[in-house]
Amino acid sequence: MAKQIYEVFFREDITDDMLAHAAKLFTKNYGIWGDQPSCTNIRHSLVGKHAALNVPRLRDHCLPDNADILYARVTVDGTLAGNAFACRWPWNGKRICWITQLVVDQRFRDRGFAKGLLGVLRVEGNDVYGIMSSHPFACQAAAKTFAGSIEKVSLDFIASNAESIMKASPISYVRDAKLCGSIFDAKDSTGLVSGADSNFFIDHREPLEALRVVREVWNWPLGELLDGHEYVLIMQAIHRRSHFIPKSIDKK
Repeated sequence: MAKQIYEVFFREDITDDMLAHAAKLFTKNYGIWGDQPSCTNIRHSLVGKHAALNVPRLRDHCLPDNADILYARVTVDGTLAGNAFACRWPWNGKRICWITQLVVDQRFRDRGFAKGLLGVLRVEGNDVYGIMSSHPFACQAAAKTFAGSIEKVSLDFIASNAESIMKASPISYVRDAKLCGSIFDAKDSTGLVSGADSNFFIDHREPLEALRVVREVWNWPLGELLDGHEYVLIMQAIHRRSHFIPKSIDKK
């Protein structure tokens, strides 16, 4: 049986080599560019090509200066199968843990690795978890890990607290995101319930198929997926018995 190892690293332990492998994983597996409106800075020649990421951009995107960062990864027989970055910051006397990136290699999908990565980031002292993602499977994995299920997510909590939580973030794309959806604007008629205009026009064919699949099983609370937008999911932690962050967890 394949040997699976989950590891979690604090910011000071994250090496350039780890970031190089994470950037390569993102570039090969995150998604491809969709059609770009004239307002974006993505060249139309890139449409249909993989969204690429290099180490400097990854540092800027997920590891801002002086931020509290966690990095989780899972390897299968020594091969990087998936990873996740999280940023933590204080808010109203509580600690936010925001998933800034979650990527699983296409060869290792449908094996529970996304939930496993989020699970090792679920640690004592985190009071609220958040994620912005255009992929319903990522949102579903986060909801199952942090809230119990996607149907247990509190839209009232998101509506009341999303703006102040996100404005306090050291992550620029989270801090500057424009909240959208009917829970933030009663006049919104797009079908989006909880999301943000991220101006990130990744191709949505795969996420839309995932949305169709999820809706066959669950009462999906976040609404429609719009081009250039991502879902916003924020959940209060379910506190259980305390545990420490492991350097590695072996699963055979």
